[in-house]
Amino acid sequence: MTQQQQHQARLAFIGGGNMAEAILGGLLACGYPLSQCVVSEPVVARCQFLQSKYPGLQTLSGPHANQTAVNGSKTASDTAALINDSSLQVNPTAASAEFSPAEIVILAVKPQVLRPVLVDLAPVLKARHPLIISIAAGIDTGAIARFMIEGLPSSTATTDAKSLPPVIRVMPNTPALVLEGAAGLYATADATEEHRRAAESLMAAVSKQVSWVETESLIDTVTGISGSGPAYFFLMMEAMEDAGVALGMDRETAKALTIQTCLGAAKMAQSSEDDLKTLRVKVTSPQGTTDAAIKAFEAGGFRELVQKGVIAADARSRTLARELGGSKL
Repeated sequence: MTQQQQHQARLAFIGGGNMAEAILGGLLACGYPLSQCVVSEPVVARCQFLQSKYPGLQTLSGPHANQTAVNGSKTASDTAALINDSSLQVNPTAASAEFSPAEIVILAVKPQVLRPVLVDLAPVLKARHPLIISIAAGIDTGAIARFMIEGLPSSTATTDAKSLPPVIRVMPNTPALVLEGAAGLYATADATEEHRRAAESLMAAVSKQVSWVETESLIDTVTGISGSGPAYFFLMMEAMEDAGVALGMDRETAKALTIQTCLGAAKMAQSSEDDLKTLRVKVTSPQGTTDAAIKAFEAGGFRELVQKGVIAADARSRTLARELGGSKL
């Protein structure tokens, strides 16, 4: 597909939670056409919320919602039949006549429910062969393939395994909710350069940094650094705020100074050609106040604690992958 076609591809969001909404909102802010987006979400109240926030957005609920979002509905009578037997709820009603098949399917459901979702979707995914982008944490591409094969006739399992859609796995982080995310991406071998560009373009709508890894296990490391990383900085800021209060400052002022200091330091690091160590050395005058603080941190094992935390998050991500995804192919 051409670059122009990438931006116009029909998108089906399977799951309409916070991260799906963040990606959708970022895309719309970048000019992506609302008419090319559909969200399948089992919670009707959530559909109604998305409808109110993005008027005209197509949302689907019901037992056949996921399949319809991916497969499309060729005629108004096809859609009406599903609605009449309560297999599908469509909003807005004016958009219910027909749905185009999805070219890109974004799996944005909780990891615990990804398996039944993919088993249900397997026939239409195999038939339509869209690009699959998964943001479900902890589920590797091998497990995604196995889940799809489970939903296909057992007699064709070997053949089907070779004809599954390409998958790109994404580990975003929560700052994507304010369009300041960082995301790591991994693509299966059958994903083309066009697929990679399409996925990168979608994630760039909510992520200021989009980085590819060529080994899937490094997605666990991405989780340890940027996926879980915002909480590390929140903890650091929380501790700084508490220290200010302990020294007599009111909490509101301590919080405001801490947040702006964190933001300013990050912007300096982003814009400077210096590496992080050089930046630290430049603002640390020997025998000064910053030097005293840094020495106290170092004496307390600050670096070792940070490394232990990142390693623990990486290890937990690998454990969750085994628990949620089962054995390897």
